[in-house]
Amino acid sequence: MSQEGFWGNQDAANKVMQELKGLKNIVDPFAECVRRVHEAKEFLGLGSDDKDLNEQLAQEADSLKTRIDALELEAQLSGPYDRSNALLSINAGAGGTESCDWASMLMRMYTRHADIKGYKCELIDVLYGDEAGIKSATLRMEGDKAYGFLKSEKGVHRLVRISPFDSNKRRHTSFASVEIIPEVEDDTTIDINPAELRIDVYRASGPGGQGVNTTDSAVRITHLPTGIVAQSQKERSQLQNKAQAMKVLRARLAALKAQEQEAAMNKEAGEKQKIEWGSQIRSYVLHPYLMVKDHRTGVETGNAQKVLDGDIDAFIEGFLKTKPEDRDKRLKSKGNEDV
Repeated sequence: MSQEGFWGNQDAANKVMQELKGLKNIVDPFAECVRRVHEAKEFLGLGSDDKDLNEQLAQEADSLKTRIDALELEAQLSGPYDRSNALLSINAGAGGTESCDWASMLMRMYTRHADIKGYKCELIDVLYGDEAGIKSATLRMEGDKAYGFLKSEKGVHRLVRISPFDSNKRRHTSFASVEIIPEVEDDTTIDINPAELRIDVYRASGPGGQGVNTTDSAVRITHLPTGIVAQSQKERSQLQNKAQAMKVLRARLAALKAQEQEAAMNKEAGEKQKIEWGSQIRSYVLHPYLMVKDHRTGVETGNAQKVLDGDIDAFIEGFLKTKPEDRDKRLKSKGNEDV
């Protein structure tokens, strides 16, 4: 940063500043814990019989343990994109209005979670259901280690409840899938040929078919060789939506490349169980009892409303603390019949 001309390229400078912030978020809390440990040891070495001091030391020990546990959890995020922003996509499964409503509940859950964690959350694209809810949506989560933490949410989520759309008040099971990919703005390994893109513009719409914009500003980009589609309708400018859709497309192509590399490695190491319909990662039961359970880690809670209000940290921590082979083994052996 002290080099001459550093601020000449604002975009490059901002990236360095973001990297610096991320590194400080690692180093500064660690240095603070080391300092607090040394201070506590000094007080402990006094051998005081002061009851108040001993109580303060006990409180400090508990506080330090909580802080160090959090640092150990963050140390698990060592992947190449773990510190990146995240693109979170939700797609309703089969089941019509029921699944569309469940997808909208998940979108609310992740939006609330972003508020809790201090992420900047943007709705890039949404396709509303015919009667209620959403068929699909893409959220952009901007924040330190957003992808590293949220990657645990990838998979199929199942809801069991008494349907508000069923006049006979029968119990229904709904599914929605969640996809998490890191945002990769300048990945030089992803080469996109403009000649291989089909770009369509259309008018963004809201619930009930009402026009959000009065111009054809929404943009849909299709990568013809792979069939991958990216779209954006959040901006009023067609150019801005095109730029945002290109970011999403680049991220999805990077994710596809990573999946192909992983598939090649898995072919050598043996097949792993896929996360797909019928092997959901988490169940949310609202009837006949309240429970949310993650089938990969065994983490569960009876406070389903708190989870749906965005408090999913326990599930994220359980995922990060569990070895991948243990998660796969649990999914294979226990399945989802226990919820």
